[in-house]
Amino acid sequence: MSTKTQKAEYKKRFEERIDELKWLYCEIYHNDMQGFEWLCDSMYEYYEKRDAGLKKLDRAREKDKDWYKNNELLGMMLYTGAFAGTLQGVREKLDYIESCGVNYVHLMPLLESPKGRDDGGYAVADFRKVQPELGTIEDLEALTKEMHEKGMSCCMDFVMNHTSEDHAWAKAARAGDPEARKRYYFYDNWDIPGRFEQTMPQVFPTTAPGNFTWLEDCHQVVMTTFYPYQWDLNYENCVVFNDMVGNMLFLANCGIDIIRLDAVPYIWKTLGTNCRNLPQVHTLVRMMRLIGEIVCPGVLLLGEVVMEPAKVVPYFGSVEKPECHMLYNVTTMASTWHTVATKDVALLKRQLEQVFVLPKEYVFLNYLRCHDDIGWGLDYDWMRRFGTDEVAHKKYLNDYLTGKWAGSEARGELYNDDPRLGDARLCGTTASLSGLEAALYEKDEPKTEKAIRCIVMLHAYLLSQSGIPVLYSGDEIGQLNDYTYKEDPDKRADSRYLHRGSFPWDHVKFDVHNPDSAARRGRSAKEDAKEEVPERIFKALRTLEKIRAAHEIFGMKAETSVFESGNPHVLGISRALDGRKFIAYYNFSDAPAAVDESILGDKKGFVNLVTGKKLSGNALELDGYGYLWLYREAEEIKS
Repeated sequence: MSTKTQKAEYKKRFEERIDELKWLYCEIYHNDMQGFEWLCDSMYEYYEKRDAGLKKLDRAREKDKDWYKNNELLGMMLYTGAFAGTLQGVREKLDYIESCGVNYVHLMPLLESPKGRDDGGYAVADFRKVQPELGTIEDLEALTKEMHEKGMSCCMDFVMNHTSEDHAWAKAARAGDPEARKRYYFYDNWDIPGRFEQTMPQVFPTTAPGNFTWLEDCHQVVMTTFYPYQWDLNYENCVVFNDMVGNMLFLANCGIDIIRLDAVPYIWKTLGTNCRNLPQVHTLVRMMRLIGEIVCPGVLLLGEVVMEPAKVVPYFGSVEKPECHMLYNVTTMASTWHTVATKDVALLKRQLEQVFVLPKEYVFLNYLRCHDDIGWGLDYDWMRRFGTDEVAHKKYLNDYLTGKWAGSEARGELYNDDPRLGDARLCGTTASLSGLEAALYEKDEPKTEKAIRCIVMLHAYLLSQSGIPVLYSGDEIGQLNDYTYKEDPDKRADSRYLHRGSFPWDHVKFDVHNPDSAARRGRSAKEDAKEEVPERIFKALRTLEKIRAAHEIFGMKAETSVFESGNPHVLGISRALDGRKFIAYYNFSDAPAAVDESILGDKKGFVNLVTGKKLSGNALELDGYGYLWLYREAEEIKS
């Protein structure tokens, strides 16, 4: 494309959005036209620097704005170091990632961060430099280029709320540079910080109490909402916004397709408020959306909003003025593990009902586990109607999922335990929380079978939700907790490293390119049972993933709903599209469960998608941790 044509392309995008962008910028930054003009000049510079291949991808995605809403997208999140050592190592493992059916890869934080003073990569010292042990920016660009050639997209964290105290801006501020100090919240004494503390909740009251830190060397107080080494950026300063947008566009030009806006609810602070989810936050995110649509329209914004549903949904913006393209479905994740512990699907059913009625433009990323802990931000207002005591219930969940409750096979650990408030968060891999670790340790085959059924059922449920399913690296082979973190002085204080262990490549001894189920290969269940556990889980999940990718009804155009299964332990999910129907049952109990099959009508035409067999007239009963995927084509209804 010629330079003239490219200028016309940029001009068209710019002119379509400039009025709103200028209005929002001038509103929040008090008509600072100098700052706005600098931002506009910077945007064009990043557009000019953008690689021709990325611009071509932008144009394709502009034409197909729903490219990320189909049933073929499957994600995986991984730590570069734990998964393959380096970015080059990840490139060498792309063949394995492809064999998992994954075409969306979330690289967990990999930018330069101080060793020993870092919350898993979220204390960024340089937004344009990769941690040396992982590689270089050039390695990142080479990786994303190869991923694009394979039809994969790449997601990366963009830590918006703060920088490391080792960032150049922070070092200059510490040294007394007045302009650098304006980038943060610096105070000469505790007067104003004390007033902030009256209304600001604490994020980590146990491990990092308070929202401010005293700097003895320069006799200043600085805002540190998360940890003392993470200094909050002051977005009231337009220079901060302009420079952070520049950092975002830099990453986009490295080939990042999805920018994960980390801790986005916290980025605007106002004295006398809780400093979360303020209106100005939405203004900033909307501006970032507009800027992205001008410079790199193929890049998506993923919001990380770890809060109750009422606080999460607004980050989609409106259909007319959208903000984030996608959001994490954190409440459903927490509700899922609540259901594993209680075996009662009522809360999960209520949660999914709220998600399924949202506009189809609202896309959630769904997951069972991730790099972080599980926080019990459940709908306790609703649960109190049934006599649930919040403190006692959280204790039960944590006791069950750490294996302290009689009969529980789950193996997790607490994080940020606060005995005073009776509150704590939870850590552990999907497999260990599902009982596999305990079963293998005891060499108990029936327990092992039960744990595998639970893991597969949970993934089947994940794949049938409305949105994009994302695996946590290692879950596809049943990776267990890694307790070696306790031997590392830099990690042992943070139990989240329990589920951030190195990928066990020695467990991948099977042919990952031939993951068909035993039934489809004509093998007996007994023969299949002889397979190693990682192989069995991998193949079972690949069967489900292939089915999902082959049926349009799993895409976001389908009408999705929950239905009453007739059993308190069984969740029912229904999907419908152009006369086609998908009905699924998920048993969250380890005991067999009979279900109400009235939603199926006369059952005519329904096929079990996993076995390929037609549904017979017998009453439906699920095994412990069993599930059913039933499907009927539109023409079957008419016949």
